[in-house]
Amino acid sequence: MSGSDSISPTAHYTGYVWARNGLAHPELETVEGRILFESLRPVMIANSLVGGGTLEAYLLARHRAIDALLERAIDQDQITQVIEVAAGLSPRGWRFTKRFGPGITYIEADLSAMAERKRKALERMGSLDECHRVVEVDALLDEGPQSLLSVADELDAAKGLAIITEGLLGYLSRDDVLGIWRRFAHALSGFARGRYISDIHLGSVQNAQVRAFRVLLSMFVRGRVHMHFDEAGQVVEALCDAGFADAHIHKAIELAPDGQNPASRMSHILEASTK
Repeated sequence: MSGSDSISPTAHYTGYVWARNGLAHPELETVEGRILFESLRPVMIANSLVGGGTLEAYLLARHRAIDALLERAIDQDQITQVIEVAAGLSPRGWRFTKRFGPGITYIEADLSAMAERKRKALERMGSLDECHRVVEVDALLDEGPQSLLSVADELDAAKGLAIITEGLLGYLSRDDVLGIWRRFAHALSGFARGRYISDIHLGSVQNAQVRAFRVLLSMFVRGRVHMHFDEAGQVVEALCDAGFADAHIHKAIELAPDGQNPASRMSHILEASTK
């Protein structure tokens, strides 16, 4: 994450996917995203015809599944504060603050260049206020003004906090992922209720079509997409070792059914709690 540009193409691509499917404000759609989407469309159609599904279906499945878990955390578990790390052009902060109003505080966190671009877009949308803001954060930092812990320290520890990551973990090494999880668990442990929600890749769902899909995804982001764990149990064990009290792995299509697209079935979502 730190000093890397490899995630930037996905930020533009996902921003366009969410906008074209009615999940995002037009200000979060970029020309770069449209060009990337159209350039990959023939490849995705071909991959879908041989049973591999499309990147668009995969992205929508994971996004809607994370939404479903966050909605449940807010409605049922008294989570009233959210930090979305590496938020990119995600429309989640805009949609959730529109829905819940002053009932939640939503912080979008990213590296400086993307944070500035997102802040300007949200300003044009009229979405920023004391309950919805953008901050600069490097999730690989243990301390300092751009660390996650520094942002979390400004929130109300007597209330619940959720940390969200989407499309981040696969681009980091295993050591970086485990380090991020330790930082997240540490930050969340200081709150009355702590929840972490993210997509996660599992090796056990790999078949010929999924492996081909991963190759396409790696080419798309101009770097390797890491597979850190084979089984759900390994993810749960690693999260508990990092400091979470419990964790669960969900199939995205069970949280947000979207039909039978093969790409949707490869999406898994982790949910971990500190208390």
